[in-house]
Amino acid sequence: MPTRSSPTIIAGAFKGRRLDVPTGSPVRPTRSLVRGALYDMIGPRVQDSVVLDLFAGAGVLGLEALSRGARHCLFVERDRRALSALRANIAACGVSKDAFTLLPMDADHVSVPPSTVVDLLLLDPPFARSDPLPATVASSLVTSEDVLVALHAPSERPAPPRVGPWSLQRERRHGRSLLCLYAPA
Repeated sequence: MPTRSSPTIIAGAFKGRRLDVPTGSPVRPTRSLVRGALYDMIGPRVQDSVVLDLFAGAGVLGLEALSRGARHCLFVERDRRALSALRANIAACGVSKDAFTLLPMDADHVSVPPSTVVDLLLLDPPFARSDPLPATVASSLVTSEDVLVALHAPSERPAPPRVGPWSLQRERRHGRSLLCLYAPA
C-alpha cells in the first residue's frame, strides 16, 4: 500500500500516481528530483521507445518512461518483495499488457527476447555494485543504432568512461546521485 513517502510519477499519463515500495527490501527508488533531472537529460528520446529497466526494483524508472510515452518496457527484477510491489504498481497505473514484459530474474543472467530491440537502457543498480551493466547482458543485448544508456550511480565515484560498448556522453550530479548518459561511440 503506497504511503505518503512513496515515490510519485512526476510527468505524463500516470502523473501523480503514488507507487508502492516494499519495506525491508534492498529497493532504493530514485527520488523524484533525480528522476526529473534524468528524464530532462533523456528528453524526447523516451517517446515511442522500447525500454529495458535492468534493476527495476518497484518499477519507478520504467513506469516513468511508460508514463512519458515509451512504447514498451521490460522490467528486470529478482527480489520477491520488489516484484510484488512492481506488479501492484503496474496494475495501479493501468499499464496495458502489451506495453510491458516482466522478467523475474537476476540482472546478471537476464535473457531479453531476441526479437526485442532496445532503444533506452535504464541502469539503477545497487550503489554497492561496481559493474552497472553485466558483461553477459552487454554482449547479448540487441539495441537500436542510436541506443541511449542512462546510469544512476553514487556521486562519490567518478563516472565510468564506458558502460559495455557505450561511451560517456554527458554527466550530471544531484547531491548524492550521479546521472550519466552513454551512447555508441
